[in-house]
Amino acid sequence: MSKARNISVWLSVGLASLGFAVAGIAKLMGVEQVHMSFAIMGLPVWFGYFIGASELLGALGLWLRKLSFYAASGLLIIMVGAIYFHLRFDEIPTAIPAIILAALLVNIALARFDDKLKF
Repeated sequence: MSKARNISVWLSVGLASLGFAVAGIAKLMGVEQVHMSFAIMGLPVWFGYFIGASELLGALGLWLRKLSFYAASGLLIIMVGAIYFHLRFDEIPTAIPAIILAALLVNIALARFDDKLKF
């Protein structure tokens, strides 16, 4: 992997893991504004806590090279849901952070694809 590609992957890991760790902790702490989106979609309260735990564990998994592909893939599924929510129930500009995080995750998953085979 070229030096520039390597830097872009580690920058993506750093930014994505920070974003998901903060979001996951907020959900696990029960921040009401964060959980409102789940209520709007008619999802149960426990689902917000499940997503929060998944985001926090995924943020940690991004740093572990052998797990990075799987963590990025799992978090990408969550981001597809977040993008859907913002486009369906909210104003379009509110989807921009989820789209940026999704792009970072795609970058990570593509770079770590070969690593997943080395378990």
